[in-house]
Amino acid sequence: MRVSVITFPGSNCDHDAYEVFQARGHHTAMVWHKDTDILQPDLVILPGGFSYGDYLRCGALARFSPIVKEVVSFAQKGGLVMGICNGFQILTETGLLPGALLMNSQLKFICRHQYLRVESANSPFTKGIEAGTVLDIPIAHKEGNFFIDEAGLKGLQDSDSIIFRYCDAEGQYRDNPNGAIDNIAGIINAGRNVLGMMPHPERAATDSVSSQDGKKIFEAIERYFDAAN
Repeated sequence: MRVSVITFPGSNCDHDAYEVFQARGHHTAMVWHKDTDILQPDLVILPGGFSYGDYLRCGALARFSPIVKEVVSFAQKGGLVMGICNGFQILTETGLLPGALLMNSQLKFICRHQYLRVESANSPFTKGIEAGTVLDIPIAHKEGNFFIDEAGLKGLQDSDSIIFRYCDAEGQYRDNPNGAIDNIAGIINAGRNVLGMMPHPERAATDSVSSQDGKKIFEAIERYFDAAN
């Protein structure tokens, strides 16, 4: 699998994502925001961090980067794109995903482990993971409060586009760290090739950390490509 990880001024999880895919044996490249070639990837990662210092709104300036124009074109042709945290914010700014990420309900930056419930196995990013599976994945954000209007929410619900929800250890929707509507932690587009999620699976995918549940997401992506080939 060929993976391109996009780096913006202010990105701070790009190397985490790069190292996870590299360690898993994939051809992985870092791509600078001013570049115009995404290097013919199978998967593009928009990583976490604070692109352009989060000025105006998180992701608002990144959407105008030369490389993001190429990412949008790649996604519109069916290419797989995964936006993590700030990457999710960028995807909503580009319009590749609906909704917006607002300030956390308690108006504070949150950095902690968080349980997620996998809501659908019908995506390249959760292929082979049973719906209802609970994952322990870290979060680190101040603007992770997902919001969408009533009609948009119904559209996500009806189209099986909510991929992850915040939950407790038992998989119950009793723990919502940021006030996100319907406990939403991650969604996918109508074409099911663009995923945005606030939690950081790349921070739970190595043997040196306390949870390796992020590996399950990367293994799902690998299963998707293995099946496609």
